[in-house]
Amino acid sequence: MDFKEVYEIDHTAAFIHNNGFTSVALQFPDELLKDSVRVVSNLREKLQLLRESVTEQNGDSKEVRLFVMADTTYGSCCVDEVGASHIDADCVIHYGHTCLSPTSTVPAFFVFGKASISISSCAKSLSDYALTNSKPIMVLYGLEYAYAIPHVREELVSSMSMQAAPKHPDIHFADVICSVINPSDNKKNPDGLAGPFGEYSSIDDVGAAAGTGHRIGGLMWELPNGHRMDDYLLVWIGADNSAFANVVMTFNDCEIVRYDAKENRLVTDLSQQRRILKRRYYLVEKAKDANIVGILVGTLGVAGYLDMIHQMKDLITSAGKKAYTLVMGRPNPAKLANFPECDVFIYVSCAQTSLLDSKEFLAPVITPFEAMVAFSRGSQWTGAYVMEFRDLINLSPVEGKNKSEEARFSFMQGRYVEGFDLQENIEEEDGALALANATEKALQLHDANSTSLIKRTIQSGAQYFANRSYQGLDMHIDNATPEPYLIGRTGKASGYEHEKNQA
Repeated sequence: MDFKEVYEIDHTAAFIHNNGFTSVALQFPDELLKDSVRVVSNLREKLQLLRESVTEQNGDSKEVRLFVMADTTYGSCCVDEVGASHIDADCVIHYGHTCLSPTSTVPAFFVFGKASISISSCAKSLSDYALTNSKPIMVLYGLEYAYAIPHVREELVSSMSMQAAPKHPDIHFADVICSVINPSDNKKNPDGLAGPFGEYSSIDDVGAAAGTGHRIGGLMWELPNGHRMDDYLLVWIGADNSAFANVVMTFNDCEIVRYDAKENRLVTDLSQQRRILKRRYYLVEKAKDANIVGILVGTLGVAGYLDMIHQMKDLITSAGKKAYTLVMGRPNPAKLANFPECDVFIYVSCAQTSLLDSKEFLAPVITPFEAMVAFSRGSQWTGAYVMEFRDLINLSPVEGKNKSEEARFSFMQGRYVEGFDLQENIEEEDGALALANATEKALQLHDANSTSLIKRTIQSGAQYFANRSYQGLDMHIDNATPEPYLIGRTGKASGYEHEKNQA
């Protein structure tokens, strides 16, 4: 496939030129960074031609500066507004896989790419699968295959018209929401989805889908009146990636199959994906026993992330727990190990990066939806799952205190756990005496003879640090001279020098 066509050089240059942008950030994921030099070269040539045509008609025009951004602070599927702000970028051109999460301040143009796919093989697989099922089918796909979906649909209609079947299968295709996001265009759409640039959608479709349709991972569709998603079979065209996991978790009640475009076959065994839901439920039960909760900020650009952080703080505080907010970029076991006092972490990020496999972490990492289930007293998980944290904002506001004087049964500990709220007692009394009394009550041990009820303690990070056996190197403030080096064993592990001397 032609390089300029894959990276949509003409469309991108026209978008930059028509909007008068002069400082443009080009965001590449790691796997596409090798093509960044050619993309910049082609864009400059096209922009120069557009600039010369305008200069001849209206006089001089400003030169466009292009900056390549790589190694994003957070997930590469989101627009890196932090990196773009360092160069005062007017807009961001995002290449590769994306979650299409709305931006906060900077307009963004998305180049999804064009992954290879066999049109005829895909259409035949869809037709064969539809003929063996009685339910209607909804086709979802990765955005890198958006360019091929109209051709797949045409091939499917053509093949079904030649069949002598009495009833043709009912197959529906989702549409791409847009290829441009403009946060300043909030009058047309509250999510900031501007009218499309290119071939993917129309602003009318965006507005309609935002009101009554379904949306996930940059796709949108509407169901006939009276229909539910449970009535449909889902077919995913694309790789087994985070976008597919988002679909599996959100529509876990639907039967889902995946068309592997690389191997040209349908994959019907999704047992591994289904096990993810079971593990998430286990993490929810584990989070209920947490005393200190860390809120991981996984984005600084997705619209509404500050509102969700504040909502999580209110939820944690009302549940009688201590909350700390941490900003550290992409989390990993080594980073989170620096905060061993946290019993659980809440990861506020886009839907396609929020599901972290925390098996190697010291503490579990859960999503905002799982936090609402875990920390809202009396709530139950019905099986429905919400990946987009923007759909949770003000969905279930905290009213008063979620706690109850009643003990809660902990499935992790196999006993009843009585919660205690340190903050509630501090508010009832004044001064340092109230804090001392509350702390003494919080740290009291339960009766040694009682094996069925345990008093849960509420500790802060400072209290945890004070009880640690190792608190770093001892630095004596009154001694201005540096401490002498303490030399331990020297030599090789097979035989240290002092061991040889003893021998």
